[in-house]
Amino acid sequence: MMGFHPLLEGAIELHCHTYPSIFPRKQTDWEFIEDLKKAKMAGAVLKAHEASTVDRTTLIRLKEPDLHVYGGLVLNEFTGGLSPKAVDAAIRQGAKIIWMPTISANQHCCNFAKKKTRFFNSERSLPIEDGLTILNENKQLKPEVIEILELISEADITLATGHLSEEEVAVLIDAAKERHIDKILIQHADLGIAPVSIEMQKEFAKKGAIIEKCYLACGEDFQDLTVAQMAKSIREIGPMSCVLVTDYGQEHNIPPIEALSRFVGELIEEGITETEIERMIVHNPKQLLDIE
Repeated sequence: MMGFHPLLEGAIELHCHTYPSIFPRKQTDWEFIEDLKKAKMAGAVLKAHEASTVDRTTLIRLKEPDLHVYGGLVLNEFTGGLSPKAVDAAIRQGAKIIWMPTISANQHCCNFAKKKTRFFNSERSLPIEDGLTILNENKQLKPEVIEILELISEADITLATGHLSEEEVAVLIDAAKERHIDKILIQHADLGIAPVSIEMQKEFAKKGAIIEKCYLACGEDFQDLTVAQMAKSIREIGPMSCVLVTDYGQEHNIPPIEALSRFVGELIEEGITETEIERMIVHNPKQLLDIE
């Protein structure tokens, strides 16, 4: 690629994947960081389904102190599941985001894990049973999830919804707001893994949540909607309540920053303004990460 879109200057990519990983990844952390610097971006959040990314991003910041590169913990079975102790340790290390279960979520296991894809294949098969749910038989939050919310509230960091079902997300958001969690990120709401209807996206936005508008949903792997349809949904929800992310990093896809650059360019072609783009890739991500 000759160059990145100029609107990426000062931006933050909130959802991407790099190597080391047990899954095939396009770039190492350091290759990704070089792209970040070439695009003159402010930073990124590295996500891993199978491990905390807090320690490695801490090392990245020591080497690249001008970059806001942060990590967090996904509450999958591989990292302790719905464990308040694991969350507490991650927060103490400097986690900026706690993600609810992704590939261990019941929603994921029922709707995606049984498909043959290029996404969640490691050299050894990963034993995933029925999957984790945050709700008990009465459709109320499990006690350990409430404890996790209280830890997130105390630390004033971001709660992300992972691959939970729409029903679980609705219960989670209300409980999070009750506990004064102000930073809530609805992940890849348009992606077929864990879709959220546009009506509910607007409802969650009204409650203060930020909705990920994810380029992966528009790509060849999923084809859940077109970029034109994505632009329409942004207009319906409002850019103040959206962030642009890629969820890229898979070995067979283009690198994440190149993907974000394309995403921005294609949304501009669909009539999204430069000011709206800046809101969704600079200001809203900084708000979620508590960056001045």
